[in-house]
Amino acid sequence: MKTYLAAVAFAAGVISAPSVWAEGNVADATDMQALRAAVRTDKKALVASTLQLTDAEAKKFWPLYDSYQRTVDMANRERALVIEDIVEANKPVSDLYARNLAKELVAADETEVKARRTLYNRLMRALPAKKAARYLQLESKIRAAQAYDIASAIPLMK
Repeated sequence: MKTYLAAVAFAAGVISAPSVWAEGNVADATDMQALRAAVRTDKKALVASTLQLTDAEAKKFWPLYDSYQRTVDMANRERALVIEDIVEANKPVSDLYARNLAKELVAADETEVKARRTLYNRLMRALPAKKAARYLQLESKIRAAQAYDIASAIPLMK
């Protein structure tokens, strides 16, 4: 049981990591270990360093970024609750219970996809396409690293 609680704590830490904005070094986003470290230290600094926005671009970009991060954080909280239910179950679950958990996971994913689509549409109007695409690519790498970390720590339900 302690292992499962540790897995839930790990998942919650990984999910909440983007909302921690401590000062620190930024890393090359092609190295996934360095990317993880940079995100844990200061995600905003990593994004700013990667995009190198002009003042006019920054004025348009950062409100979009903050709005997107709030929506993703909400989806992450929903996903974390489902993960906690899966880990706490630690025994065979009924088909109905499994169906409900799966439905909640898909709903959290859909919230995130909808937010990403909205972000895409707004970024393409606010920034040059190259910078918008660069940010979307960086965000995708960050989300993939976080998803991998969470998935590797959470057991499959029985």
